[in-house]
Amino acid sequence: MDNIEVTPNQDRELSVVGKPIPKLDAAQKAMGRAEYIQDIKLPGMLYGKILYSKFANANIVKIDTSKAKALAGVHAVLTGEDVPKKMKMGFIKDNPPIKKGRVSSFRDEVAAVAAISLDIAKKALDLIEIEYEELEGIFDPEKAMEKDSPLVHEHLKSNVLKMPWNIHYGDVEKAEKESAFVVEDKFTTTWVTHCCMGTSGAIALFDAADNLTIYSNTQIPSLAQKDFLESLKAMGLENKRARVIKPIIGGGFGSKLDTYAYEHIAILLAHKCKKPVKIMFDRVEEFNATSTRQPTVIYIKQGCDKNGRLTFRDMRMVLDNGAHTSWGATTPSVMLMPISSLYKVENVKYNAKCVYTNNTYSQAMRGYGNPQATFAIESSMDILAEKAGMDRIEFRKINKNQSGDETPQGLKITSCGLEECIDAVKEELKFDNNSEKGVGTGIASLIHVGGGARIYGSDGCGAILKMDDYGKVDIFTGGTDMGQGLDNITAQIVAEELGLLAEDINVVHSDTDVCPWDVGAHASRSTFVAGNAALGAAKKVKKKIQEFASKILDVPAKDIKFKDRNVFFPGDPEKSMPIGKLLRKAHFSPNGTMLMAENFYDPDNRNMGKDLKGNMSMTYSFGAHGVKVKVDEETGKVEVLEYVAAHDVGRAINPLLLEGQVYGGVVMGLGYALTEEVVHQNGKNMNANFRDYKLFTAKDAVKIKAPVIETIDKDGPFGAKGIGEPGCVPTAPAVANAIYDAVGVRIKDLPITPEKVLAALKEKKGD
Repeated sequence: MDNIEVTPNQDRELSVVGKPIPKLDAAQKAMGRAEYIQDIKLPGMLYGKILYSKFANANIVKIDTSKAKALAGVHAVLTGEDVPKKMKMGFIKDNPPIKKGRVSSFRDEVAAVAAISLDIAKKALDLIEIEYEELEGIFDPEKAMEKDSPLVHEHLKSNVLKMPWNIHYGDVEKAEKESAFVVEDKFTTTWVTHCCMGTSGAIALFDAADNLTIYSNTQIPSLAQKDFLESLKAMGLENKRARVIKPIIGGGFGSKLDTYAYEHIAILLAHKCKKPVKIMFDRVEEFNATSTRQPTVIYIKQGCDKNGRLTFRDMRMVLDNGAHTSWGATTPSVMLMPISSLYKVENVKYNAKCVYTNNTYSQAMRGYGNPQATFAIESSMDILAEKAGMDRIEFRKINKNQSGDETPQGLKITSCGLEECIDAVKEELKFDNNSEKGVGTGIASLIHVGGGARIYGSDGCGAILKMDDYGKVDIFTGGTDMGQGLDNITAQIVAEELGLLAEDINVVHSDTDVCPWDVGAHASRSTFVAGNAALGAAKKVKKKIQEFASKILDVPAKDIKFKDRNVFFPGDPEKSMPIGKLLRKAHFSPNGTMLMAENFYDPDNRNMGKDLKGNMSMTYSFGAHGVKVKVDEETGKVEVLEYVAAHDVGRAINPLLLEGQVYGGVVMGLGYALTEEVVHQNGKNMNANFRDYKLFTAKDAVKIKAPVIETIDKDGPFGAKGIGEPGCVPTAPAVANAIYDAVGVRIKDLPITPEKVLAALKEKKGD
C-alpha cells in the first residue's frame, strides 16, 4: 500500500477529468456567502492600525506615544522598542515588523495601535509624535552600486546583496567570435503590483495557554505557521502552538507568498491586549505596504550562425531589491530558466545583482521574474532574426525546445509542445498578411516550471482522504486555492480515480490544525504537486475498495472498475454495485473497516547546486503568444485587435478553468506591457489608487483565443502540467514585437505608453 504509483494510465477513457465543470464555489461566491477576512468578526475583537514612516531614509530621534495611549478606547500602542530583538521577517530575516532607530523606506512601520474601533485606532495614529532626522536616500539601483553611494544598511558595507546569481555554461566568448550575427541591447521594466480585489488582513488571538490562532489570507499556510512559531519563540513563547486559518482569498498572484509586518504586529498586539486584534488594509495601504514585482535593468547580447541557430546568450541584470529582502530577491533563480533554456542555446552567461535602495521592497508576482527576463529575450529574438534576414517564426522554430532535451542548466524536457504552440499562433493570426497602415503582428514564446519548483528542502504536499458510507469524499489537502480553481482540479482528479462525480468531493484546505503540510501556492505547482498528492491518496482508497468488492462480487480485485458511482466487473453486467451500498456493507461487515488514506507527494526534482545547475521541476510548460495591434501614429496609442495565447498544458484537467487562467494571465500581461506602473518619486508611491494606477479593466478586455496543446506529461496527474503563471509571461514582448512590425519603432522600456511610442516615432522621423 505504501508504494503507490501516482501516474495513472494516460490512455484510458476519462469521465470527469477533461470536462469543463464550473467552479465548485461559484454559487457560494455569487450569493455572497463566501467568508473573506473582511467578513470575520470575533467576540471582543480590537482593531489595529499601523503608522508608517514620513521619510524614505531617516533616523528616528524621538517618539512620543503618550497622547495616543491616553485616548479613550485605545488598548495598546507599540513602537520598535516593544518588538523582540529576534523577531524578523523576510528571506534573510533583515526586517523587524516595527522599526526603531532608523527607517529605510516610506513603507517602514514605526508604530502600531489597537483600539475598540477603527476610527479610534486612526485617531490614535495621528496623536503619535515622531521627530526624524532626514538622511540622503538612494533610489536608482545602478547608482546604489557605486562606491560613494549612501548605504541603505550601513552595517552591510554594500548595497549589493550577497547572492549567487552568476553562471557561465559553455564558452560564450568563443561562441560570440564565431557567430555570424550578434545583437546587443538594454531593456528596463518597472514596478507593478498585484491589485487583488481582496485587500490583505489578519486576525490574531491567543487562548488561555498562550497558543496562537491567526486568520490570514496567506498563500503559504504551512510556511506562515513556521514564521509565526519563530515569532512566538522570539516573544518567549517557545513550545506554544500556532494555528493558521485561511479564509477564502480574494486574489494572491504571489503577493501573499511571505509573511508581512501586519501579521506579526497583529500577533504582538493580541498578546499584549489579551484580545483578538484585526488589522485590515484599505486600498491605499494595499498599494503602499504590500510588495511589487521587481524593477529590472537588463543587458542582453545574443548571436546565431548563418543558418539561424543560436550560438550564445549573455545577459546581465540589476534588480531593485528595495529597502528590505523578501522573496523578490530570489527571482533570478527563475529568470535563469528562460535565459538558459528558452530555445536551444549551448553557451550561456548570466549575472544578476539585487541591490538595496530606499524604495519599497519586492515580492513574488505571477511569473516570478520570468516576465522580465522573457521581455528582453523575446524582443532580442526578433531583433536578431531581422539582422540575420530570417522570418521571425521560422527563426524560433529552428531553435525550438523538444521533448528529450537537456538544457545547459540541467533542465530535463520530458514533454514539449512549443512548436505546436507557435504553429497555432501563426495559423490563428495570419502573420505577415497586414496591409493596413499601422497594423502589425508580434509573437513571443515561453518556458515555465510546470511540475513543481524546488527552492526549499521539500517541494511536497500532503493529502488525507476520508470516504463515508454513501460514497462521498472529504479530501484534506495542503494545497491552497486562492481563486485559481485548485478545489475543482483536486475534486476532478479524485472523482476520476474513484468513479465519482466532482460534486461528491469536498475539498478542505483552510486550517493547519486539520490539513497536512504543503510548501504553498506558487510556481504553478498546485495542479501537479497537490494533484499528485490527492491522486495518490485516492489510489490507496481505491485499492481498499477493490479488495472488499472482490469478496462481494467474487471477481479478482485488479479487474474491478469504477465509474458513475458504481463498482463493476466489465465482463459481467450482473457483477455491479453502487459504491455507497458497497461501502455500507464494508462498514457493517463483521470486522468493519473505515476508508481513509494519506499520501505525501514530493516530486523528484532537484535544488540547484552551487553551479546553479539542476532539474528544478519535474516538467516544463511551454507556450507561444501572438498579438495583432494597431498603432495610431498621431497619438502613439496602441490598440490590441486580436490576441492568441497557445499553451502546452500536458492535459487540461478542466478546460473551462484553464481558459479562465489564460484570459486572466493575458489581461494581466497586457497591463504590464501597456499601462501599469507604480509611480515612485524618491521612494514615495504617487499613484496608490485605482484611478491613477492604470489597471486593465473589463472595459479594456480584448479578443483572446486560447488554443490548448496537450502533450500528456508522463509524471503529471492524468498528464497535466501547471499553467497558472505562463499566461502573463510573454505578453509584453509579443506586444513590443507587434508595435515594431506595425510602425518600425522598438520600445525597450515598460510600460509601452503612448508617450513613449510617439517619442520613438518622432525620433524615427527625425522630428
